[in-house]
Amino acid sequence: MGSRSHSALPPNWQVRVSQKYDREYYFNTVTRESRWDPPTLEPQLGAKHILAKHRGSRRPSSWREENITRSENEAQDIITGYLNDIEQCDAAEDRDRMFGDIAEKFSDCSSAKRRGDLGRFERGAMQKPFEDAVLALKPGEISKPVKTDSGVHIILRTH
Repeated sequence: MGSRSHSALPPNWQVRVSQKYDREYYFNTVTRESRWDPPTLEPQLGAKHILAKHRGSRRPSSWREENITRSENEAQDIITGYLNDIEQCDAAEDRDRMFGDIAEKFSDCSSAKRRGDLGRFERGAMQKPFEDAVLALKPGEISKPVKTDSGVHIILRTH
């Protein structure tokens, strides 16, 4: 499969040609994302998160648990407990380390293997309550619990 670069593309994006469809598509060499529409040059957001799913989540299963049966209130309590633990850290570096440690061990999202890091993403890529929470934070700040169709999150804005 051929590839070429466009100077107008954000970093790490290439234009490639689909052999199956014989048309150009956009490929991110870092995240391995591919898409038909070009990525934008507008500033991207970045975040880490910890997710507690519950039985009402849109997909009530995770890498940790095949069938999640906890209630939404229980998920909220779990996330609030994690947030309280993280807030006990005085230094930002310690908070970031503890956030990653908790995400890696307990988050119901597959991003747990990256210590909760979702990388960079464009506006509109995440569920609206999640994106709104990210936009309300400055880099380095941690949200209060956020409810989405996926479950209950705490979010650490990175970019």
